[in-house]
Amino acid sequence: MTRRGAWWGILLLGLVLIAGGRALWLWLDRPIERVSIRGEWEYVSADYLRTQLAPLIQGTTWLSADLGEIRDQALKIGWLHEVRVAREWPNTLAFELVEQEPVARWNDDFLLNTEGEAFAFAPLEAPSQLRDLAGPAGSGREVLNYYRRLVPRFDALSLELTQLRLEPRGAWRFQLNDSAWVMLGRRQHEVRLARLVASWQRELHQQAELIRYVDLRYPNGVAVAWHGESEFEQAEP
Repeated sequence: MTRRGAWWGILLLGLVLIAGGRALWLWLDRPIERVSIRGEWEYVSADYLRTQLAPLIQGTTWLSADLGEIRDQALKIGWLHEVRVAREWPNTLAFELVEQEPVARWNDDFLLNTEGEAFAFAPLEAPSQLRDLAGPAGSGREVLNYYRRLVPRFDALSLELTQLRLEPRGAWRFQLNDSAWVMLGRRQHEVRLARLVASWQRELHQQAELIRYVDLRYPNGVAVAWHGESEFEQAEP
């Protein structure tokens, strides 16, 4: 065989391989016919997840699907905390999903997960019995951490911290037992909380159901507003 003949042979072999590879790709790159979802979920259902995931793979094919992009889009589904996507022979995309763990309501329309990250819960219902937290955008972790610090203090008084708010200018306020509000303010938090505990143990606990709010933003004492009455200042002894 001449050198020219050998080159023609190599070229022909290359064309055959290219054509065969393209045919194999087209044969493998078939439409996605099945979506498999796996995980353990307490708040979401498999039907809900399938409905949310279906638009992400519409019009895609098995080999051409961009798994990274699909994962990024799936993470925008509010209830999903982690997403892993893989191809399974012959025409399946498999999703392994970890749902969010909600620990509090956040600014009415969102929930907070255990890291203080906000996520939307609609169109599903928010779980009941969650504490109600609020604050400026991006402050979820700060508010959740402060809530966790305050809870043991009020547990010791047999009180439930049912709401906590961080105002835009940095002032804190919270609600006890779904009833009395406490205005903590922006500074001297530990001093003011100690004053509240002392006042509560001394006499306020006896009239807890009558309290509308307690204002701790006084240099010496607290101001108490009662339901149906004007407030008065209770000075420290």
